Amino acid sequence: MKREHYEHIRTAGRQLHEGVRFHHDDPRGRGRSGFGPGFGPGGPWGAAGAWGAPGGGRRRPKGDVRAAILSLLGETDSLNGYAIMKAIGEKTDGGWRASPGSVYPTLQQLVDEGLIVPKGEGRGTEFGLTDEGRAYVAENTDDIEKAWASVPRPSESATELFESVGRLMGVVGQFRHGATDAQRTAAVEKLDEARRALYLILAD
Repeated sequence: MKREHYEHIRTAGRQLHEGVRFHHDDPRGRGRSGFGPGFGPGGPWGAAGAWGAPGGGRRRPKGDVRAAILSLLGETDSLNGYAIMKAIGEKTDGGWRASPGSVYPTLQQLVDEGLIVPKGEGRGTEFGLTDEGRAYVAENTDDIEKAWASVPRPSESATELFESVGRLMGVVGQFRHGATDAQRTAAVEKLDEARRALYLILAD
């Protein structure tokens, strides 16, 4: 593989890492919603994958990134690193959120093995299977599909709870600018009542 292709992979991974670091190191301490820690994509409402696991927010087991990438590229012509991470999350209903630190080195490894090839240049460099890669995927279908089967999915009740919380946060967001102080005070009382009620449910 040419040196410039290695640089494209490293640069793309580094740029995405920097974007993630900037978001979490925001000195305002706010998520994207502006309501403080916990309400952005990385907070407890940030992904359905946080629900349904023992302990709620515990990190889910990581899947086989190599097999997942080969599986995805076997289903489409080509994908870049970001699209691969997004597709992994969508295919597992948020149960597996692959990081740039696992995806980009694996892409480089697969290029070294001759199973994939970069297409284009720059940050959006996409990757596709080589003839050897397509043959490998065809010969190892069962093992590659295990990458998805080993990732636990959130239960139906967990998904419903997440969706309900999302709807609640949509209403709460309107209180930031579209409500009077009296309405905000009344909302705080209702939210406190709901919080106490939820603790009682957990105590049953």
